[in-house]
Amino acid sequence: MATAALLTTNPNQLEYQNQLIKIAVLGGIRLDGLDRMRVTLKIQTILYPQSEETPPSGAGGLAVRHNLDLYNDTQVEKLIRKTATKLEIGTSVIEASINELIEELEQYRLESLKSQDQSPKAKQLTEKEKNEALELLQSENLLTLTNELIGQSGIIGEETNRLIMYLIFSSRKREQPLHIISLGSSGTGKTHLQENIGNLIPDEEKIEITTLSENAFYYFGQQELKHKLILIEDLDGAESALYPIRELQSKKKISKTIAFKNTKGETKSQNITVEGPVCVGGATTREQIYEDNANRSFLIYLDESPEQDDKIMNYQRKASAGNIDIEKQLLAVQLLRNSQYILQNIRVVNPYAESLELPKEVLKPRRTNAHYLQFIELITYYHQFQRTKQYDQTTGEEYIETTIEDIKNANELIKEVLIRKADTLTGRSRNQLEAFKTILKNKTETFTNAQLRTTLRIAKSTAQYHLNAWLDAGLITKIHDKESQTHNYRLVSDKEYKILENKIDTILKTVVTNIENSTSEQDRTKTPIRSVKTTTTKKKQQPNE
Repeated sequence: MATAALLTTNPNQLEYQNQLIKIAVLGGIRLDGLDRMRVTLKIQTILYPQSEETPPSGAGGLAVRHNLDLYNDTQVEKLIRKTATKLEIGTSVIEASINELIEELEQYRLESLKSQDQSPKAKQLTEKEKNEALELLQSENLLTLTNELIGQSGIIGEETNRLIMYLIFSSRKREQPLHIISLGSSGTGKTHLQENIGNLIPDEEKIEITTLSENAFYYFGQQELKHKLILIEDLDGAESALYPIRELQSKKKISKTIAFKNTKGETKSQNITVEGPVCVGGATTREQIYEDNANRSFLIYLDESPEQDDKIMNYQRKASAGNIDIEKQLLAVQLLRNSQYILQNIRVVNPYAESLELPKEVLKPRRTNAHYLQFIELITYYHQFQRTKQYDQTTGEEYIETTIEDIKNANELIKEVLIRKADTLTGRSRNQLEAFKTILKNKTETFTNAQLRTTLRIAKSTAQYHLNAWLDAGLITKIHDKESQTHNYRLVSDKEYKILENKIDTILKTVVTNIENSTSEQDRTKTPIRSVKTTTTKKKQQPNE
C-alpha cells in the first residue's frame, strides 16, 4: 500500500493519509509518557475517481471519531472493527493503516523530544574573555573585587548576602554543593536578589522554577539536573515538592517506581532515577514551615533597615532619570558569568580542619559544622587559580589546599549565619526585637502590645506573636498591672544579642589565632598531607619540585 508521510504542519492536528483512508490526530499528541499514546482520531475514507492515480487532498466521506490509547491492543481492535463496519472497509486495510500511523507518530514524538532536550550549548569564550576572567580569578583581593562587580551589575546593598549567595551558586560544580534560602518579609526583595545573582550564572547551568508539582522532579532526564543550579522563585509554591528537593540535597539522587501498561495491556513497573548533585536556591517568608529544608541550607536574612530602603529608592530614582550606566552593568554581568565557565571542579583539602571548632552556642551543630567546613572549602575552590595544584601520591588525584586566609574570609562572611544558628529566635522575631531596642529610649521601662505595634507599625496579632516568642526565649518579662488589669512587658537585657555576637566572633578569631601560632609555613612544607612511599611519575612530581 502506497503511503504518505505524516503531515506535522499543525501540531494540534497531525494528518496521515494513504490511498484509501485519511486519519487526523485531533489535538495532537502528548510528548511525555513514552509508555502510552493517548490520542483522538478522526478516520474517513478518500473519495476520488478510479481513473485518478492520486487522491485529491481533503476529499473525504464518512468519518469515525474515537479516543483511545494506541498502545492498548484491546482498544485498537475495537476501533478497527468499528471503523470497518461504519466505513465498509476491510479490517486488514484499517489495521495496516493504524500500524503505519503508530510508526509515524512514534518517530514524530522522538524527534520532538530530541529537539526539546537540546539544552543551550555552553558558550565558547574568546581568548580575550578567557584572559579577562582569569585575571579576575587571579586578583589579590578576589572576594572584594567580586563583591564590587556584583554591586556594579545592579544589585543594591546586601553586600554580605549577595556575595554569600554568589559563592554558593558557584558551588554547583562541586561534588558537595551548598544550598541557600533567602528569608524576609513580603516585598523586601528576596526574589529580586536571587534572580539577579542567578543572572550571573550561565543560562545552560541553571533551571528557574516558579511552581512545582509533587512529581515534577522525577520527570527530568536521568542526568539533566546534574551539577545544575535550581532556583525556586517562591518555596510556598513548591511545598508538595519539598521532599524530593531534600533527597536531592542529601542523597544526590531521587528515584521512584511507577506502574504502566505495555503494548499488550499488561501492567508493569518501572524505576525512574534522577541524579544530582544540585545546588538549590529558594526564597520564602515562612521560616519555620521549611525547617527540614532550612537545616540543609544556608539561611540569609534580608536587610529590612531604613538605610537599605533609602539605597533602593535612590537607585530607582536614578534609573527613572536615566542616570544608570547600563553598559557598565552588562560588562560586570558578563565578566562574572565568564568567570563561571573557567572554574573547574577540583578537590579541596583543608589541612587545618581538625583544629577548627564551632561555638558551643550553635544549635544543631552536626549539620552546621559540615556546612561550615564546606563553605571554607568553597572559598578555596573559588581561589583555585591562586593555589598550587598538588597530587595525591596514592591515587594521583589533583587537589588544592585551604589556606589560613581562606578560613579568615569564610569566618568573616558567615559569622552572621552562625550567630543566627545560635539564636533561639527566628530571624524575623530577632529583627523586630533589635529594631524595637533601637527605638526604645529607656531600655528599662515597660511597654505594651499597643506601644510595640505602633512603634514597629505591625498588626496586633503580629505584635502578640513576637511578644510570645520573646517571652518563651526569656528575653522579656511579663508584668500584670492589677489596677488597670493589663499586661506590660520589660526587656530582660538590651545587650544579650550583642554579647552573643561578640562571643561567637571571639571564638572564631581565637581558633584562627591558635592555628597561626601552632602551624608555621615551614612545618607544612616539610610534612606533606598525603605522604605515601610509592613511585610516582614525573608528571605527578613536577608540581611539588
